[in-house]
Amino acid sequence: MSSPKWKLFHNDETLNESINNLRESGVSDDDIYILSHDNSHERRNRKNTDANKIGVSEIGVGTTLKNVFRNKGDKLRTKMKEIGLSSDKADELEEELDKGKTLLVVTNQDEVDF
Repeated sequence: MSSPKWKLFHNDETLNESINNLRESGVSDDDIYILSHDNSHERRNRKNTDANKIGVSEIGVGTTLKNVFRNKGDKLRTKMKEIGLSSDKADELEEELDKGKTLLVVTNQDEVDF
């Protein structure tokens, strides 16, 4: 399996355009994920774009239960690692999410054009 591809976004319009482009190029909705520190922002983006959340099926019941007791940053890093990002990359990206950015992750793709 190829490693996940990702891109950080500052605005929702550009994020939505990128997701539409991914779909048009044949990327399955099952392989598109959005992460953000702001839960309501993340939910709104997923609803507007039909992107996936990283949930029980991706991270398993054990991790999901542990996440109940973790802070938001720890949860985000755990989710990123569970879908294939390295620990160092997850730490780096989580710092960017702290700044209000939104992360788009695509899995199971060798080449991605955001």
